[in-house]
Amino acid sequence: MQEIRRAVAMIELPLARRVILTCTLGTMCEWYDFFLYATLAPFFAAVFFPGGNHAAALLSTLATYSAGFLVRPVGGLLFGRMGDRIGRKYTVLVAVMLMGAATFSIGCLPPYSAIGSAAPVILVILRIVQGLALGGEYGGAAIYVAEFFPREQRSFATAWVQTTATLGLLVSLSAVMSVRHVMSPGNFALYGWRLPFLFSAVLFAGSFIARLQLPESPVFETLRQEGAISERPISDAFLTRGSVGRLVLALFGACAGQGVVWYCGQYYALYFMTTTLHLGEGDVYLLLGGALVAVLPLFLIFGMLSDLYGRLRFIATGCALATVLTIPLFEQLTLAINPDLVAWQRAHHVQLTAEDCHFHVFVGPWSQFTPCDEAKSLLAGHGISFDITEAAPGNIVTVQVDDTTIVGFQPADIDAALLRSGFHPQADPARVNRPVAFLVLFALAVMVAMVYGPIAAFLVGLFPAHYRYTAFSLPYHIGNGVFGGVLPLVSAALVAYFGDIFAGLYYPVTVAGITAIVGAFFLRRRRQRRRG
Repeated sequence: MQEIRRAVAMIELPLARRVILTCTLGTMCEWYDFFLYATLAPFFAAVFFPGGNHAAALLSTLATYSAGFLVRPVGGLLFGRMGDRIGRKYTVLVAVMLMGAATFSIGCLPPYSAIGSAAPVILVILRIVQGLALGGEYGGAAIYVAEFFPREQRSFATAWVQTTATLGLLVSLSAVMSVRHVMSPGNFALYGWRLPFLFSAVLFAGSFIARLQLPESPVFETLRQEGAISERPISDAFLTRGSVGRLVLALFGACAGQGVVWYCGQYYALYFMTTTLHLGEGDVYLLLGGALVAVLPLFLIFGMLSDLYGRLRFIATGCALATVLTIPLFEQLTLAINPDLVAWQRAHHVQLTAEDCHFHVFVGPWSQFTPCDEAKSLLAGHGISFDITEAAPGNIVTVQVDDTTIVGFQPADIDAALLRSGFHPQADPARVNRPVAFLVLFALAVMVAMVYGPIAAFLVGLFPAHYRYTAFSLPYHIGNGVFGGVLPLVSAALVAYFGDIFAGLYYPVTVAGITAIVGAFFLRRRRQRRRG
């Protein structure tokens, strides 16, 4: 341990700054690649999946999006073992190569109309490769930066890396918006959507070259010189005394809540404004992009403060705030963006009576959509909350809009009844309260910065150096890849199932609440041990 501290203390400041800058920009490119799919997910429903059922195509698109997250823990284990055995630097370089190749390939992938079912199959494979690569790159980058700094400076140093997910989402939004601005909707649908993916090759090449010129982590070099490199990092991460407790704390006391807070406050907010509130994409990107830019300094501020007052304390507090404030903030966001929708919903009543309704999460060829499921998806897609009544067995689904009853799933008749009642889903740009919407998005992003800024340094300090890459990556990517990554998919299914546009928030609020409780429990135990 003394040798490691001595090696870190000898790092020259210019090199440490270059490490931060290079890793921050490089990891931002990784997130840019990964979030391009998220930014274009609603659009991909018509490109890579068969037509005829828009709800099923959109859920399939979100399922493919989530597939990249679900494999991240596997990537974390594979690359984590590699990083603990051969080094942080070269492991990250391999992950960068995989991510760049997969993203560029998505830009070259023919649509469903050209190659049929091969299109979604190849897309899923490429998305899985992206997930594996991110599972290896992010943990390596955070650990690499942290190991150039002493413990008391690690949160501020790694907070720069923590800005990269938000930066990557921001750059992906900017890239898509820029391309859509310079070409017609028809040309964008034909080929323009490919340009941001193809541009990633330039980012990938720059990131690879810059990282290739950096030295190996001083901590890993010391482990190598002392012959202390782990022979079995996965076994050490799971079987070493106390390691299971650390993994439980990392997952349920930090990463799970951090994952849902991040994806709820940034990606789900984007999805909610676009598909539920029906605000134009240009306005959505500007509002969300402005909030992301404004909150970036707070990642560094919360990182610096957590160096002084405790990393877990900030993570638990952020999750507690998210538990209490998320639903009220989304309600205020709805009122600010689409007040006509809120007014219509208060003045009119929509009732669905049906049997044989299902909860669809992972949609695929095996999925069977009943008339009830179709009706729910149609209404939820319009951004309408509706009451649900169980029908007697054998009865046909009915949809009632005020005094009008539509027997059977008749999309045209349902839409006509809604139109006669004065319903118009599209948000009126002239009625959008942009200052309030911006403040709501900023408030959501503040909670993101509070939980995300300190988490890398918290995880680095939680695990010993000789199996740190493996142990860091597993709980982080389960928390973000599983708990956070499936959020859009689970939330969309919850909205349709319960008939409430805010039902999708039950999931992130519950997970964030669990993390706040577990984190507070560990903080209390720590204080009791100190007093004892």
